[in-house]
Amino acid sequence: MLIRSLVSSKLQSLSLRCFSSAATPQVLKPGDVLRKARAFTEEDVLHYSKVTHDLNPLHTDSAAAQNVGFEGPLVHGMLVASLFPHIISSHFPGAVYVSRSLNFKFPVYIGDQVIGEVQATNLRANKNRYLVKFKTRCIKSDELVAIEGEAVAMLPTLTVEQLLHKEQ
Repeated sequence: MLIRSLVSSKLQSLSLRCFSSAATPQVLKPGDVLRKARAFTEEDVLHYSKVTHDLNPLHTDSAAAQNVGFEGPLVHGMLVASLFPHIISSHFPGAVYVSRSLNFKFPVYIGDQVIGEVQATNLRANKNRYLVKFKTRCIKSDELVAIEGEAVAMLPTLTVEQLLHKEQ
């Protein structure tokens, strides 16, 4: 009984270390921030337009964009927001993106350097996975928040058997 209790408490303390399938398990706790910088190209926008069938000329025609008050062609907001699941899955392979909310605050133009950022705000154990809520935002020009919102992802953990094997 004592051994079962010790093993059980040891496994509970290990479970948060085992989010990643990387050689060195990563720790994720509320407040942690993960980032990725990216500048979207004209080619990125054209590919996204073709795949999504979003042929709005604001994304591909400089004159059309300028006629409605923009500086030039816009990067699709959802293309910019694709940074969020990319950041999460690159740090936690096997993550499942469950939901998100987005507020588009400033336009992102082709060539703008943006930084996608996800900040863990809440972690909840759910069987052999963790449900994690993230605050999300994309920043351009080092200060303007172009997109902000929230996302929820399910992050897999190692199984009990994998944890016991790692400890041996």
